[in-house]
Parts: sequence; structure tokens; C-alpha cells
Amino acid sequence: MEHKSGFVNIIGLPNAGKSTLMNALVGEKLSIITSKAQTTRHRIMGIVNGEDFQIVYSDTPGIVKPHYKLHESMMKFVHSALEDADIFLLVTEKSDDQLQDEYIEKLNGSGKPVIIVVNKVDLQSQEEALAQVKMWELKVPGAVVIPVSALHKFNIDKVFDTLIEKLPLSPPYYPKDELTDRSMRFFVSEIIREKILLFFQQEIPYSVEVTVDEYKEKENITHITSTIFVSRESQKAIILGHQGRSIKGLGMSARKDIEEFIQGKVYLELRVKVSKDWRDDSQQLKRFGYDM
Repeated sequence: MEHKSGFVNIIGLPNAGKSTLMNALVGEKLSIITSKAQTTRHRIMGIVNGEDFQIVYSDTPGIVKPHYKLHESMMKFVHSALEDADIFLLVTEKSDDQLQDEYIEKLNGSGKPVIIVVNKVDLQSQEEALAQVKMWELKVPGAVVIPVSALHKFNIDKVFDTLIEKLPLSPPYYPKDELTDRSMRFFVSEIIREKILLFFQQEIPYSVEVTVDEYKEKENITHITSTIFVSRESQKAIILGHQGRSIKGLGMSARKDIEEFIQGKVYLELRVKVSKDWRDDSQQLKRFGYDM
């Protein structure tokens, strides 16, 4: 039996719904999802195996103009994904018709199969969705353009079937029982960061990074200690809240999701530290797992 395997790199602008699509395709919540832009900061792989195929999905940060060294590192993930893809999966929505020309040129000149997902069609009329499909067919000739609602899993099967059709012949790249290349600590930190994105408004979520300092599996419970890094004392005060109420609510919500993710009981301790200008500090960014 011939075996197909390939790297499917998911790219697009912030808020296009890349993470929602990846989670729907993988069948697991690997990428955090919020309504805020720039939710994804790292390159996250999700692996789907069948008897005669392996798809290695790669969710990259949304394409942004760098304002900090953090953004420069995020764009390195995007550029590396453009270089090593077997298939490109471009996720767009109605407002994405101004995607930077350089990325369109790279897709057109790549010589690799391109699948364009016009996402969030549940928020458009049928005429608007068809107009989006036609526009992208003109911009990227040869691409397969598919209207999708990742949130409602509309047309996900069509995306999956098209990916299988386009996969190159190859043995699997990863063991068949692997789901992702990321550690449990990474996903715990992402769950906590997702809760911060949901709990706090305006600039707070974009000034925050999360580390997991301790992850100890005991007989009946997993002990986790995590540090939330912020840029200013005022942000620390907001996350802590009056008499520690905000961080307590944040911790309870995060613990519930972590327990669901690891399928076991968790004791979670959260700390908050100020690290001024960490988004422009190369040493700090390396510590947080960014490529500098």
C-alpha cells in the first residue's frame, strides 16, 4: 500500500480563524482560540494519522508588521513555514483581500499545491462568499479555493479530502502515535495565556507571557507552578485584582481546562512578575522559546 505524508503549513492574517481551522482538522484543541488578533505566537504542529497517510499541520502566527523583537520572531515562524511546506493552506476571511503582495507572490512562485480556505462564510451572504472565492481564484491561479466555516465545521471534510489528494508519496515523518511536537508544559502555558486573553481587555494580553516553572505528576494529582510575566507594575496589579480576586478566578478557569486537557486532577499555582520591555529583550524572548 502506498503511503502519503506531508507538511501542511497554515498561514494567514490575524483573526482569519487559522487556529480554529487547525483544531477542527486535527480533532484536538492544540492552538488557543480567542477573538483577539495575534493569539498564536509560536509555530504549533498537529499530527493526523491514517492507515496510509500522515498530515503534519503547522499553525503559524498571523502575518503582522513587526513593532517589537517579539513580532520579528513570530514572523520567522511564518517564513520558515513558507520554506518547508509540502502544501500551503491559506486561511482568509472577507476583510483579508489586502493580504500583502509578497506572500501572494511566494505562493504563486512556490510550485507547491495551494489550498485557500475562505473562512467564516456563516457571517456572509452566499453572493459575498462566491465573490471571495472568485477573487482568490484570480489572485492565486491553480489554487483550490474552498468556502468554510471552521467554527461550525462546514466544509471541513472537503478541505481534508483535498489535502489527502495533494499529499506527496512519503513514509511518515513522525511515530504514528504522536499528536504534536510540543510538550505538555507548552500547552499548559498556552491555556493560561488563553484565559488571560479572555479575562482582560485592551493592552494587558499583548504585554503578557507565561512560563511553566514546575510540572510534577504525582499519584493522584499534577502540581503545576506557572509565572505570568507583564511589562509594568500597573499590569501586575490588574491581573492580581483587589485582594487577589482576579488571579484567583483566572487560576480556577485555567485549572479546569488543564484538567480536561491532561485528563487528571491539577493543583495550579500562579505567580505574576514584572519584566520591563520583555518584548524587545532578546535574552528574555529566547527564554520564552522564541527564535532570535
